[in-house]
Amino acid sequence: MSMWYPENKHELNEVLHKFLKTGKRKKQVKGIIVPHAGYEYSGAVAGIAFSVVKTPIKKAIIIGPSHYVYLYDAMTSNKDYWETPLGKIKLFNTDFFRGDIEQEHSIKNQVPFLQKIRCNEILPLMIGKITDEQAQEIAKKLAKIKALYVFSTDLSHFLPYEQAVERDKETIEAIESLDLKNFSNVDACGYYPLLVMMHLCKLKKTKPILIEYKNSGDVTGDKSAVVGYASFWF
Repeated sequence: MSMWYPENKHELNEVLHKFLKTGKRKKQVKGIIVPHAGYEYSGAVAGIAFSVVKTPIKKAIIIGPSHYVYLYDAMTSNKDYWETPLGKIKLFNTDFFRGDIEQEHSIKNQVPFLQKIRCNEILPLMIGKITDEQAQEIAKKLAKIKALYVFSTDLSHFLPYEQAVERDKETIEAIESLDLKNFSNVDACGYYPLLVMMHLCKLKKTKPILIEYKNSGDVTGDKSAVVGYASFWF
């Protein structure tokens, strides 16, 4: 097993099959918000969001934060395709700046789920530290592309269990109400992707609805310092 998901095709297929059985299909899902920790921690929370999407889908845009690179913009991949144990998936690009972003797990971890729900092409998009103005511009660009939007974020990191639940509840409320005024209270590693999501939802006249919330303490039993995971659809 890699740090994130099984490298063995058979094992990965089994895990995905288990995670994708959980949600009820919704009509006209424009996008989802999913966590990106290792599958053993947050795969079930992500899977339930992917399972509400009507399949197959032609295109998906995966919008994730930058964990490894200092970036003050949005960047897509400079490759023609990405590969997972399930095979290759084609990349499409609009006019976003290109670079090597393949190690970004916040994006990469969503790809096997998309392959499993029979997505043909993806646009991986890594978001650095951006201004609200930049977020609006990116949202406008994304709104013109017909695709499933997949926003990738974990919630609070390394707080004691009870404290994390309280903090994450505030973040979930801000996300569901698209509350830009109190957005600075949002505690999530995908803070900047979520900022783009808020503007995109306003443009699309839709709001995220919580599907599931858990944290790593619910999975491992260790509640001393946990990471929060939530999934939504809109």
